[in-house]
Amino acid sequence: MTPEEALEKRAQMERDGFCVIDDILTDNFLRDLRVETESLMENWVMPIDLKYQGQHVTTRGEDNAIIQNLLDWPPTRRALEEMGYGDFTSTGGIILLTKDPDEPALYWHQDWMQWNDPLSTSPWPQIIFVSYYLQDTSIENGCLKVIPGTHRKRIPLHDQMVPAHEQGARFIEEDHPVMFSDHPDQVDVGVKAGSLVLADARVLHSAYRNQTDERRTLVLAWHRRPPNRARLLEGPRNPGGYCAAGSRSRIRGLADTRRTSQVVCPRSNPSAGVGLGGSCGCSW
Repeated sequence: MTPEEALEKRAQMERDGFCVIDDILTDNFLRDLRVETESLMENWVMPIDLKYQGQHVTTRGEDNAIIQNLLDWPPTRRALEEMGYGDFTSTGGIILLTKDPDEPALYWHQDWMQWNDPLSTSPWPQIIFVSYYLQDTSIENGCLKVIPGTHRKRIPLHDQMVPAHEQGARFIEEDHPVMFSDHPDQVDVGVKAGSLVLADARVLHSAYRNQTDERRTLVLAWHRRPPNRARLLEGPRNPGGYCAAGSRSRIRGLADTRRTSQVVCPRSNPSAGVGLGGSCGCSW
């Protein structure tokens, strides 16, 4: 990316809660990943309560050389560095998430579990999806849906949702009128195979049903910032853009964590969808 492109991707992440970086995987590595992921899923029996997530197979890089190669993939690391997100690191594993032919949609939810932490009010992401799609995605085969800005701003949908994942949403009916609804502000994120999708764990997202006769596979690698640092605006008075969590720094750009009105915080509304951050492994 050029510096201007990287700045725009970062601005989109912080404004909308997601961005797409095209052509991050080479054709050869994409082929390797397709073969390896099919092998990993070959004998897997999907638990019935994960029918909205898909196959949901996990493995760690230390146990699989191809997956470790993906976790260390230089173009992804370079993109994060160029966007100013070089402090994000992998949690060490991946989750394979699929939409097999005619599998149902994924419900609306968020994947942030630290709502009682002041980091929830940050304008900058703290935990992100680093997601690789192994096929072209579209509405027809179950692409991602995102409601931009919902990582920082509450909307009426938050008050109507069933709590996410094992807290309730995994057990709802497929025709639930809220959890599988379309939203007027949603963006359908169709991408080309080999693209990288980055998203803030706090943003509201879901996915369409797969209406095709072919599997759609996503490789998800959670990334997070060090827990003892909050991201600030970089500048000559703040080289590196960091301070220790809890600091009383007066550096320009420090988020005012007392202003919570723009933050989607289920603590003030327990019915809002609470995800499980890096441990839940949602799909979209």
